[in-house]
Amino acid sequence: MNFTKPNGKRRVVITGGSMISGLGRDWETAYANLKAGKNKIRYMPEWERFTKMNTRLACPYDGELPTFPRKKIRGMGRVALLSLVTTSEALKDAGLLTEDGEDVIEELKNGRTGIAYGTCMGSMDAIGDLAEMMRTGDSSHLNSQTYIKAMPQTNACNLSVYYQIRGRVIVTDTACTSGSQSIGYAYEAIEDGRQDIMIAGGAEELSAPDAAIFDTLGATSVMNKTPEQTPKCWDKDRDGLVIGEGSGTLILEDLEHAVKRGAKIYAEIAGFGTNMDGTHITSPNAETQAYALQMALDDAGITADQIAYVNAHGTGTHHGDISESQAVYKVFQRDVPISSTKSYIGHILGACGAVEAWLTIHMMNEGWFHPNCNLVNVDPECAPLNYITGDGLKADAEYVMSNNFAFGGVNTSLVFKKWHNE
Repeated sequence: MNFTKPNGKRRVVITGGSMISGLGRDWETAYANLKAGKNKIRYMPEWERFTKMNTRLACPYDGELPTFPRKKIRGMGRVALLSLVTTSEALKDAGLLTEDGEDVIEELKNGRTGIAYGTCMGSMDAIGDLAEMMRTGDSSHLNSQTYIKAMPQTNACNLSVYYQIRGRVIVTDTACTSGSQSIGYAYEAIEDGRQDIMIAGGAEELSAPDAAIFDTLGATSVMNKTPEQTPKCWDKDRDGLVIGEGSGTLILEDLEHAVKRGAKIYAEIAGFGTNMDGTHITSPNAETQAYALQMALDDAGITADQIAYVNAHGTGTHHGDISESQAVYKVFQRDVPISSTKSYIGHILGACGAVEAWLTIHMMNEGWFHPNCNLVNVDPECAPLNYITGDGLKADAEYVMSNNFAFGGVNTSLVFKKWHNE
């Protein structure tokens, strides 16, 4: 078995993972929900008090979360707790927890394991407490944990302390590319030989201010009476995005290290590309988006013809869908199969890249790719791609791609390769 790439860098594989979203907390549940072809968006009556906000739609995670020792999660708001749930499950999946499931194996504490983790921002309740001090002058409601819950590195640092991880920490606070960028940077840390294992992912708790940010831009769906019919990614009648909630964690590992310990391998990370538009803080740029996709292909050493499926960022916004479709077509020059997971669970912001990557890997291994939910009439302004509909697409894929784009003009692209026992 060759443990290095032709360029001499180490090969990186995924040996564990977990997700939380409206689709559920495991692949079997998510697969069944995707096969059903119905989204998980719902009306939020508790948002009716925000009188100037137009949207009332979201995709929260309504399930129960496991309990953890209270003393060890004092500095965790909901966003960090979501990251802890998927990280604990991912480490267990990878066989890296002790038998009691409470701690990582000793090897992971030697500095050769690191964390790359992101979110759009810390826990909104804690941020609200800080804002209340500025508004009223009263700081009595602040405590020693307020900033820990509010800080953008709350996920990465809380996870490091909880599991005594002593390697590199990479905080990807890059809005909607936080989850995918964490995977990409973790991949680079391993392939360059700086770490053997990386915990990578993103999490986002549901909050009305997140919806309000997009609402002020006219980018949210206001189909409040028919939540089951939105978002409508790529559709000419789409009216905007819907905010979601969730978390995704992947365990990345040096191939040789994984093989030596007999780890299960889900897929290989073949390529990664990331860049910035440098043109506008919120308006996408198809040219630079396309360049990020091409960088991922070049890093993987393959051509666009070898990609069997693209999991799109696909937010359901007018300019976003058009720009993304044009970027994909510029690179692929064919009607490559493409679909958006956000049409089922909304936009999970800092978590979307990690959740979508984990689902894309499972779909590749399943040989089935989900259709676009609610897509009826493709917008003629979108590029001529194969927007998957109906019962989905059955395909034996060797390579797949997952893309994300963010405010600030941040673009990411990940290429995954099916794992064959070599």
